[in-house]
Amino acid sequence: MAPQHKRAGVRRLALGAAAVAASAALASGPVAGVGVARAADPRAPAPSPTTPVATPSALAPPAVPLPSAPAPATTPAGEEAPAFGVFLKSDARGVARMPLFSHWLGGAELRAGHTYLPGHRWRDIEGSADFLKVWAHWRNKKADRMLVLNVPMQERNEEGVSDGEVRWLLRQGAAGEFDHHFRVLAERLVELKVPDTVIVLGWEMNGTTYTHRCGPDPEAWKKYWNRIVTTMRSVPGQKFRFDFTPSRGVDAVPWTKCYPGDDTVDIIGMDSYDQPAGMSFEQQVKEPYGLQHHVDFAKAHGKPISYPEWGLFRNGDNAEYMRSMLAWMEEHKPLYNTLTDYCPHGVWQCGANPRSSHLYRSTLFGRTDQATPPLTPTPKPTPPSTPPPPADCTPLDLGSWVEEWLGGKLCLRFDWW
Repeated sequence: MAPQHKRAGVRRLALGAAAVAASAALASGPVAGVGVARAADPRAPAPSPTTPVATPSALAPPAVPLPSAPAPATTPAGEEAPAFGVFLKSDARGVARMPLFSHWLGGAELRAGHTYLPGHRWRDIEGSADFLKVWAHWRNKKADRMLVLNVPMQERNEEGVSDGEVRWLLRQGAAGEFDHHFRVLAERLVELKVPDTVIVLGWEMNGTTYTHRCGPDPEAWKKYWNRIVTTMRSVPGQKFRFDFTPSRGVDAVPWTKCYPGDDTVDIIGMDSYDQPAGMSFEQQVKEPYGLQHHVDFAKAHGKPISYPEWGLFRNGDNAEYMRSMLAWMEEHKPLYNTLTDYCPHGVWQCGANPRSSHLYRSTLFGRTDQATPPLTPTPKPTPPSTPPPPADCTPLDLGSWVEEWLGGKLCLRFDWW
């Protein structure tokens, strides 16, 4: 699946501007882009699937009691604690929103930062330093963080290239025609001091969406994958891990036919959304090439698993799916998972999934890598007594007495600068 909001230009969301704007608002009155969401204000319009909007449930205090952070537990020596994160945007806005998402989860630690290189042209796939720098900076702030980078294997990656041309391109790649592009990317990641990036290379290759799909020539695809990995591993200083990530189920071709071999795969991932319509979670587990097959295949090959993309989809606000997927990951301990957070998949930037949002938040509230909260169903949230903020407006936590004096929460619009 191709998240439709990945391909935007870089535009920084300056978090420091929030404090400056708040101070100016209090000292001298209204400031451009800063507003107060008052009780009498009309409700913000519902977001469309193409415009991610911070949801009321994501930004308001919890409507029902949430579990407190459990007591820390120790991770066995030599084992890496599972990481979780969220995809919020490909560019700098994705990084800037992560602290807000963490705050919504009661300070839960997001150790996995997930982004996607654009696949329009080869220069995109080589990884612009301007694009990657902000992600590298986030990764290097803490030693235990993980940068997950989806890397296309072909340019024009979402332009509907025919099977015949894909076959020809795969054979060119297998012959080494495109090696130099991936060497440039590897060198840039090392230069930015993120040599341990997890590379999700040619994701969802078993489908029909991407120019890097496997179906037209699986043998050439595997040879091409192996050339890319060998090329990137040849760069001095690299410590990359390569994640082979199909979409769940058969799709266009069984994903096992595309598996390039244990020598060049470090992680076996799976993108798993709540689809198709009417399919229960149990069916998603048991279907051919489904969740159970994924776990069994990885175990047979001695590889950790991951879920780079997962979330709601065809079955709407399905809290049972959310509960079941969280429980599945708790049981099977993927190396990392990152929720796709925008409509229709998400729980924070999408107001269409309040029940699933509440369950996700209740389960992970206050979580750290050393703690495992109970995975128990939670009651439906009570509608908030205060109105939601306007669309694209981030509330600022100024304290209850200031909000009472202002007549509501002060919020800062993303698009005013």
